[in-house]
Amino acid sequence: MRLLFSIGAVLVAGMFAGGDVAGIAAPGPKFEAPKSRSQSQRLAADKDAQTVDVELILAVDVSYSMDIDELAVQREGYAQAIQSKEFLQALKLGPNGRIAVTYFEWAASSDQKIIIPWRLVDGPETADAVAAEIMKTPIRRASRTSISGAIAFAMPLFDEDPYRGLRRVIDISGDGPNNNGGPVTIARDAALEKGIVINGLPIMVKEPSYSTMDIDNLDLYYEDCVIGGPGSFVITIKDRDKFKEAIRTKLLMEVAGRTPERFVMRVADKEPRVNCLIGEKIWSDRWGR
Repeated sequence: MRLLFSIGAVLVAGMFAGGDVAGIAAPGPKFEAPKSRSQSQRLAADKDAQTVDVELILAVDVSYSMDIDELAVQREGYAQAIQSKEFLQALKLGPNGRIAVTYFEWAASSDQKIIIPWRLVDGPETADAVAAEIMKTPIRRASRTSISGAIAFAMPLFDEDPYRGLRRVIDISGDGPNNNGGPVTIARDAALEKGIVINGLPIMVKEPSYSTMDIDNLDLYYEDCVIGGPGSFVITIKDRDKFKEAIRTKLLMEVAGRTPERFVMRVADKEPRVNCLIGEKIWSDRWGR
């Protein structure tokens, strides 16, 4: 079962949805997962690795459709959430009482920037240090929206993590559909095959605009085309004033989540409610490429 969460409500959805709507060709070459270390290398590293409750990758959209105020609130939301009393309490409840986290910003398929490399968070001091790192980096914006590129960039980061988590989670926030790089469903499925869980934070605080190529049902797009894995969920932000609360809620759930069974949750064969290539179609209709 997939859990779908929004502020003030909890919904339980039946099955995953996947695949692309017929009639729209998938752009570009077939997605190939990044090369990872061999199993023997991984096992050797595991012997010396410190165990954490979750290896958490925060992948944050900085495309031009996000205005400067939204980017600033987004940054502050993550920093304040990691320092919050609720987060630190949830941290203590885990079997190891610590997590590993890394934070990167993304836009186009070739545009990802690591803001914080892997850091151990095990209490107030390390949480404050991570929050300070998030806030000190200048805010930037960039062109295009490649969720598939963000997932592809995130996957090999787990192999670089000096810690070993009971769970591995990619947490993606963004305000638009994929419109650059490979199809998002192919990138998602590649992550699921590795036992990685993908959660989503679709940002819907503005009215959809042709100029920024927004879509009305971004929350459904994230549910059907982006997230996946055991216990995966979406928290939708539709009120600017709830931005920080939503980020805090999402991080609390990811830190306090149960250790999933070690299997890949399959994506259902039925068609998604939203065309998973809608972003590429809008871009093609507007720019002809």
